Amino acid sequence: MFSDPYQPQEAIKRRIAELALEHRGLDTMIEALSRDGSFDELQLRRLKKRKLQVKDAIVVLQMQLVPDILA
Repeated sequence: MFSDPYQPQEAIKRRIAELALEHRGLDTMIEALSRDGSFDELQLRRLKKRKLQVKDAIVVLQMQLVPDILA
């Protein structure tokens, strides 16, 4: 049986979509906490750190989708 060469790419694209959704959710939470005058600074820092981790993961996955270009 032959393996589908597009299957890994589709899985990567699905994971990117999941992470993008999480990133938007974190952004919304951070914005809401920032507007609230009585927010927990530690919680806000943790959310911002997680948001950066998610963004970095998205970039790594996007790089896997781009074929290497010979220089």
